[in-house]
Amino acid sequence: MRTHFIKELSELIRENKDIYLITGDLGFSVFENFKESYPNQFINAGVAEQNLIGVASGLAKEGKIPFVYSIANFPIMRCLEQIRNDVCYHHLNVNIVSVGGGYSYGTLGYTHHGLEDIAVMRAMPGMKVIAPGDPIETMLATRSIAENGGPCYLRLGKSGEPSVHEVDPDFSIGKAIIMKNGGDVTLISTGSILDEVVKVAAMLENDGIGVNVASMHTLKPIDDTFIQTSVNSKLIVTIEEHSSIGGLGSAVSEVLAATGLLSTPLIMLNAGSTITKEIGSQNWFRKKIGLDTESIYRTVREKLTEIS
Repeated sequence: MRTHFIKELSELIRENKDIYLITGDLGFSVFENFKESYPNQFINAGVAEQNLIGVASGLAKEGKIPFVYSIANFPIMRCLEQIRNDVCYHHLNVNIVSVGGGYSYGTLGYTHHGLEDIAVMRAMPGMKVIAPGDPIETMLATRSIAENGGPCYLRLGKSGEPSVHEVDPDFSIGKAIIMKNGGDVTLISTGSILDEVVKVAAMLENDGIGVNVASMHTLKPIDDTFIQTSVNSKLIVTIEEHSSIGGLGSAVSEVLAATGLLSTPLIMLNAGSTITKEIGSQNWFRKKIGLDTESIYRTVREKLTEIS
């Protein structure tokens, strides 16, 4: 995802020299070509995340379009006050890019897990929150963000995520991408776990089960219309590599509660809300907490059997 992000940003900067990339001493092996091609639009602020936001806010005040890049929760947790007071209070066009959402950096321990970021950023006034499902969505999201303006949080995986879309889908901030249409169960995912969800859908379809699949790449503003229509299914399932609090599941349940559409069973599959001191790869963590393909499939089948 990060490779496709910088590829698209490089294309955008050819069209608009007001775009800036600011990093906190990160992006080695990814940013070299960008830095060489656009040295005046590249700033390395060092390991000083609060300064990243301050510099970006100053650039935005002057009409520039800054993208701030750092690992997992570092550009959020370390500088939330600057995001709240500098960016959101003044509704500045600052785009915060977090690479390593979920357990992407699982082998580096809990300090590098990005599990509360969506909840925190959803709470920030005026902040758009976007978590693309694959590299294709990442490129489309990057372009949309640059063209829309206003505070934005872009949550990416680390690297190596497969492209789920065979062709570029219609991408619009605030509108889910509908990948399959079926009447029995609706699977809604956000972020790079989309690949697992698509595999689950194929397994369910092999069992004769009709499946809706939606990539909910935008968590704020969320696609209320799609969520409301999902109650036509027998079961709604949200899947996210994020805390059980404040993420996709919370956002979907908020919409259903606010509109009184609570009759359809809802399962929220996520990373829970406890701190772990365990070390492991992203795939290891997914299997451990039930977010791998087989575990998701088994959970959905069991629930469908229970309610039928």
